[in-house]
Amino acid sequence: MKFPKHYTYGLAVLILTTGLLTACGANDSNKSGGNSADTAANGASDAQTVKLKVYAQHFDADTSKPFDYAVEELKKEMPNVEIELDPAVMDGYQKLKTYAATGNMPDIYFTDWNTLQTFAKSKNVEVLDDYDVTASFKANMTSGTESRLVAPDGHVYAFPDTGIEFQLLYYNKSIFEKVGIATPIKTVDELAEAAKKLKAAGYVPMSIFAKEKWIPRAFYAGFVTREDAKGFGTLDDASVKELPQAFVTAAEQVKKLQKAGLFDVNATNTNYDQASAMFYQEKAAMFVNGQWEIYSSQEKLGDKVDWMYWPAKDEATYEASKLYINGAGSPQGYAVSPSSENKEIAVQVASILAQKSAEYRYSQLGSPIVASKTDKPIAGSVPAMMDRLAKEVLPNAQAYSTALNNTKISTSLEDNTQSLLIDNFTVEQFASELNRVLKKEHP
Repeated sequence: MKFPKHYTYGLAVLILTTGLLTACGANDSNKSGGNSADTAANGASDAQTVKLKVYAQHFDADTSKPFDYAVEELKKEMPNVEIELDPAVMDGYQKLKTYAATGNMPDIYFTDWNTLQTFAKSKNVEVLDDYDVTASFKANMTSGTESRLVAPDGHVYAFPDTGIEFQLLYYNKSIFEKVGIATPIKTVDELAEAAKKLKAAGYVPMSIFAKEKWIPRAFYAGFVTREDAKGFGTLDDASVKELPQAFVTAAEQVKKLQKAGLFDVNATNTNYDQASAMFYQEKAAMFVNGQWEIYSSQEKLGDKVDWMYWPAKDEATYEASKLYINGAGSPQGYAVSPSSENKEIAVQVASILAQKSAEYRYSQLGSPIVASKTDKPIAGSVPAMMDRLAKEVLPNAQAYSTALNNTKISTSLEDNTQSLLIDNFTVEQFASELNRVLKKEHP
């Protein structure tokens, strides 16, 4: 992957930001004895290839390259394991849930915390607590990322490859300059005015793939964190029986931006490919996605692109809360189906895929936001926006939002934040729907 700015990290920067380089040696951690997965793969099966179906993200360079690298590295450690890739669909894991409902689960699958909770109840995910490879994986994790592995209920369901990820607002500096919009944008009012100017100039102010419900939820979460550093985790508290004011304020802000024309009228029917194309073809001035979008955006737009902090209700709030990070360290990663015919080998493979994917993200992309330590140095250039995150944000972050574990409240948030982007859906309806669910979940 080519980036416009050449920069090679020194060890000091990364030690200061994430402590990544206290390596334990990923290879050693993959060879623990307990369940004898290595022996099973390399001894008893010498004459027979073990085939494992893996459902994984593989839709662009940012997802396919770490996975492909991990598979190639897996061949060196477990040469008789053959991976059959089932590429994930960007559908909120609905395809994976259909597999579960029809008894057609892959051996290994990548998914998020909401889905893992559902699968834990339906016995569609292997509990990894007692595997020796899990202890080794945990020992090799980067500092502060334990919540990506150990769930709030104390169990381990999946091996993560990334650290605590978060959402960013990307913008095209060239378009902003052309239209005459000053940066940084600090307040919601300023963002609303920018949207009006951009729309008048013929641009889509912000492209968003709101057909996927998680992204409008993530966009809304950014404004919630300006009012409440815990973010959605606040709603897990059994004493919260009505939507807190911070959440109402954030809904009012999203609605204000929607009315100002920030989003395309077809936003809730727009998928990632369509939304990103608008941004990369410079038809849209802004784009919202996780920090992982840095690589594609800088590759396609070069020095024209940068990210901004989430705006707040006023400048004082912005300055006080801009380093409250819109991202939570909830569990996710490579999980294993209990019905796999080669379950113990699959657990070993899932661990290796996660660690080697992290190794690629760190050594080839220069991302410090990974779950596992590695002693491999960064091999090439690092995008300017990732450099900025590593120096400006990660060492100075004041708080990360906490994960929301109640799946019914979480689903209601997804449904209703998506609806906030529709003309005829009001803040009053939003609050009413969430209050109904909160009262039911917190009697």
